[in-house]
Amino acid sequence: MTREDVPPAPATTQPVRRSLPGRGAPLRLGVIGNGNRGVIAARAADADADAAVVAVADPLERARHRAREAYGSGVSVGESVTEVIEAGVDAAFVTSLDHQHADHTVQLLSAGVDVFVDKPMATTVADADRMLVAAQASGSKLYVGHNMRHMPVIGLMHDLVAQGRIGQVKAIWCRYFVGDGGDRFFKDWHAERANVNSLLLQKGAHDIDVIHWIAGGYTRRVSAMGALTLYGDVDSRQDRTGQVVTEWLDREKNWPPLAQQGLHPVIDVEDLSMVTMALDNGVFATYSECHYTPDYWRNYTVIGTEGRIENFGLGDDGVVRLWNRRTEYSADGDEQFPIPRVEGGHHGADPALLAEFLEFVRTGAPTQTSPVAAREAVATGAVATTSMRSGSGALDVPELDPRLRAYFDGGQVRR
Repeated sequence: MTREDVPPAPATTQPVRRSLPGRGAPLRLGVIGNGNRGVIAARAADADADAAVVAVADPLERARHRAREAYGSGVSVGESVTEVIEAGVDAAFVTSLDHQHADHTVQLLSAGVDVFVDKPMATTVADADRMLVAAQASGSKLYVGHNMRHMPVIGLMHDLVAQGRIGQVKAIWCRYFVGDGGDRFFKDWHAERANVNSLLLQKGAHDIDVIHWIAGGYTRRVSAMGALTLYGDVDSRQDRTGQVVTEWLDREKNWPPLAQQGLHPVIDVEDLSMVTMALDNGVFATYSECHYTPDYWRNYTVIGTEGRIENFGLGDDGVVRLWNRRTEYSADGDEQFPIPRVEGGHHGADPALLAEFLEFVRTGAPTQTSPVAAREAVATGAVATTSMRSGSGALDVPELDPRLRAYFDGGQVRR
């Protein structure tokens, strides 16, 4: 996609905004897509006495039934985004299928509803940019759920880099061992390109964002390779429409990977992928993702001009190790930093993320997440997918319209 394909940011459109309730009056929340991730809206409301979920939309009756069970008879339950808007919500969580994020988000933003959209924000560069244009044009707030920026292990590594403990960053390597890949991504809609584009984008958007954040730059050129190397050989298939992953996830039964039962009827995404990235500040990075490893975790290595850091584990049972002296093999490094313990989902990231979103809606407070960064993660993953499926050549990642970048970097404040 060229710059000419990106819709310009409107400069004169007046914002369409709802008046938010003051403290003491509940912030009215909606949910679009009540599948596996729809639970985050309930968690946000449970942790905030001044917020309540009042409307849920999902085209599937089973998902609507779950909403009535979760929120009670007083909640408005329907099939469409329009019904949630008409319920008078102040903000909404978009946790629908990935390829639906853009349409749902744009409709909400244009109606004056602030939006939390789950990552990845979109499955194409054009859709991501369309969402940013809609937010800028309406004045509604857009927030993307990149919760890993709130994970203690990522914060620790980011802080060590910011403190100059390894000098200037030159390279970042990420290996993602997706041990539950067969259960989480090959038994439902994630297995289809039409819904996610690729799992390199769907899962990698998290890690690409982390790489960009720690490196302090954005990817401008990528090359990638990958294939469906294992799950295409599994013949057992099943339609699980309306179910959620907790209904079939079983780490004991569903092993080894070729013994999986009841995979999605259509599987056309890759289960193994690798991408190399050149960032705009001279940093080089790699990201590798495998969906049939026995273990389930991420490993980051950050190399600078004066040392390197690497995480071993993601929670408080793990550490970040630093090497800054010349040596041969040294398993423990020269210094170790325990990963802090924080309660809550994703090692404490989810509560911080949800609280940040609600405060952003109420006050416009600065956020650790960034719609621009979320767009850059999608752009990198989408272009890498094109490279992976077209001979693995190096391709340029299109830059964001500078006017949009300035608006979001300025805190989404119209001047």
